[in-house]
Amino acid sequence: MPNRSIPGTNLNPHPICLGLGDFATRLNACDACRLLERFIALGGSLVDTAHCYSFWAPDGLGASERRLGECIRALGCRDALTVATKGGHPDGGEGYPRPDAYMAPDIVVRDIDDSLNRLQVDCIDVYLLHRDDPRMAAGEVIEMLNVEIARGRIRHLGASNWSVARIEEANRYADGYGLRGFCVSQVHWSLAEPPWEMGPDPTMRCITPADAAWHAASGLPMMAYSSSAGGYFAGRGGTEGGYNTPANAARRERARDLAARLGCTPTQVALAYLLCQPFPVFPIVGALNPDHLAEAMAAADIQLTAEHIAWLRDG
Repeated sequence: MPNRSIPGTNLNPHPICLGLGDFATRLNACDACRLLERFIALGGSLVDTAHCYSFWAPDGLGASERRLGECIRALGCRDALTVATKGGHPDGGEGYPRPDAYMAPDIVVRDIDDSLNRLQVDCIDVYLLHRDDPRMAAGEVIEMLNVEIARGRIRHLGASNWSVARIEEANRYADGYGLRGFCVSQVHWSLAEPPWEMGPDPTMRCITPADAAWHAASGLPMMAYSSSAGGYFAGRGGTEGGYNTPANAARRERARDLAARLGCTPTQVALAYLLCQPFPVFPIVGALNPDHLAEAMAAADIQLTAEHIAWLRDG
């Protein structure tokens, strides 16, 4: 599968995105850089981090962006990467205290300041708002972010955990005023569905059939996090989690069956399920093991038919 373009931009990244949530807290500096170097050698280019990563780990706040910046400098690979990061996250408790108005212009500007300093780059390729704040008008959000585009600090905009209705409203405003709108959405999506619709955190979103239909009609690309359901399809110990439902177990068996017929792994089938949707999908994989990373990257070479997709989903 060739690199895929993001409409409305000059970005053309490899379809597998490397998620860096635990990149700095579970790997030492040398291993982290080796992983990034391996990702690039395999054709990878799109990386995903956030202002808040990895606040859940001791001394983890901001560590992901800092480590990515260190590796970019060590490897001299800035031009090889499409860097996506996120800001505008609500309060995360003791590890990530935030004001109530977490998406106010001054807070987002400060988030961007921090991210640029940690990454030690001049400009962020894709800047996503990590959450929505429905108290703010969609047009106000677009105006705020376009100021940062005009300043040359961010290139393109994305929405993470936003509803399609809010994205549509924001992009309609952008189109009406000649401004830059959201070029990509990021939500939870995998072949294995979690047993919740909006996530354990009510500000998180899992894709719905209506959302998928909207993306297919609009063509807006999706960055899918938790794309391999935490290793559920690999059957690695401790990966069952909340995914272990009868419906998901049946999907996993079908993925295993198809993998045996195609000569690949069930995890690769699960990623190919996303890659072969009728609109551009960039599965985010958080692989920290080089072998697991190579397995995920090879999923881009697997072509599934519409019949395969329907059978994997519905049986």
